[in-house]
Amino acid sequence: PLLPAATVLLLRDSPEGLEVLMTRRSAKASFAPGAYVFPGGRIEASDAAAQAVATRRPAQGDRQLTESVAAVRECFEELGVLLARHTDGRPVGADILATMDRSTTSAIALADQCTARGLLLATDGVYTLAHWITDRDLPKRFDVPFLVARMPEGQEPSADESEQFEPCWVRPADALERHKAGSFFMIFPTVRTLERLAPFATVDAVLDACSQRPGGEGPLWTSCPRAGLLRGKEARYMEHEFPFGELAMVCPDGQIVHELGWQSEAPVALLKNLRRLTAPNPGAMTGPGTNSYIVGDAASGYIVIDPGPNDPAHIERLHQATSGDIRQIVCTHSHADHSPGAAPLQALCASKPPIFGLASLPTARPASYFVPERALQDGERLQLKDDQGNTHTLRAIHTPGHAANHLCLVLEEDGLLFSGDHVLNGSTTVIDPPDGNMNAYLDSLDRLDAACADGDVRFILPAHGHVLGEARAAIAHLKAHRLKREAKIAAAMQKLPQGTPEDWLPIAYDDVPERMWPVAARSLAAHVERIRQLGESR
Repeated sequence: PLLPAATVLLLRDSPEGLEVLMTRRSAKASFAPGAYVFPGGRIEASDAAAQAVATRRPAQGDRQLTESVAAVRECFEELGVLLARHTDGRPVGADILATMDRSTTSAIALADQCTARGLLLATDGVYTLAHWITDRDLPKRFDVPFLVARMPEGQEPSADESEQFEPCWVRPADALERHKAGSFFMIFPTVRTLERLAPFATVDAVLDACSQRPGGEGPLWTSCPRAGLLRGKEARYMEHEFPFGELAMVCPDGQIVHELGWQSEAPVALLKNLRRLTAPNPGAMTGPGTNSYIVGDAASGYIVIDPGPNDPAHIERLHQATSGDIRQIVCTHSHADHSPGAAPLQALCASKPPIFGLASLPTARPASYFVPERALQDGERLQLKDDQGNTHTLRAIHTPGHAANHLCLVLEEDGLLFSGDHVLNGSTTVIDPPDGNMNAYLDSLDRLDAACADGDVRFILPAHGHVLGEARAAIAHLKAHRLKREAKIAAAMQKLPQGTPEDWLPIAYDDVPERMWPVAARSLAAHVERIRQLGESR
């Protein structure tokens, strides 16, 4: 069960930059022993009642106010820092703090002390930075808002020497460097929070970013991390990181059993009826390599999707993984890292399984020539069936754009989308005219979104990279990215109306490493073609 808690990042400006107050937890603590953390703890029932002495800004809700009270109380108990002021607005001085008892664990008792001294908790200046939910695999789990507030002037932190030790002010970047060096141990949420905090230059910048949320309550991000294995060692990831979707699909309950490191020697099990074998062709255009997918099981036989390049060792591994019982081979498109392995793989199989896909058009580059034995019609289904009537059904969706003969596949029983190169994990696909077309690409994204909605598809299995989760959100993000890039290209064209694509490229792709510009130039050409077409149609 999730235990409600709250923590607060006290911030101050210094000549060296933004600093945050951290302390070291007791080595005997039941959670994160010995780790450097921000002050905080459990939310108590009395924290809601203490709202009587708490200040509230417009639109600040009861829940966020209660969380803020809890964080203020914990901060006072652990570090002797009190976010409060007199009713006339004066700050709390050291003389007043010296008369107060910080050993209490009750917010009511703190409220009583404040009432007796004419103090109000300065909770109107406490904002929500993040929302963390402890990882599923841990035995003790918390639901924790990470709050931020400015350190009160004239106060000095003093650890309780029971739960917290060694209060220190540290720049986020310095804390991260010390953690990396092994001298400043922090747990995953602390590390990731400091990574997000590091780009901010001042306290005002942080508070302004948080206050722009409705009521200053909505977090800038929310995360319940997932853990997997990276070369045998435990590794954790947030929702925006590339392996997260794969862990959500393979280990939905949070088990730390799935290896995320890339290798080409053996298939990786994703589901009972689904494995991935990555070809040994890593590179700038292929990422960790081309993913070949094996759908089915020993009872039904197998369908191989994208057998990859003509690499004898990779093809032999596909043959061994299926015991040669391949019923169909499907190529999502004709590019040289996807389809050349089809014919050699077919030749290894005694049953000579048919090769499905779409033929390359005359616009394709010479290295991308491909003609399947049978064309897959849009909406056509390929099905495996065992003696018990269990089925594995792939439905084809024509998705031109990256290539004129590109198609994607939906595994209907499992709600999975095999996206080929149309949707990738970790990069955006290249649209290379004339075989690539930006209008067709964007239209195909809409088709995929509709297919995901109709088939309750949650996961996308790309030809390069890990599985993506939240399929429709991933597609929407990709389309928004494309249109944002197109807007930059249009602005560059408007700025230099007599310019050439070579002139527009450095302006429109100024956020992309220069070494990638030759590749980006292909997609720029596709965007320019679309921009000019749109201009002609207006």
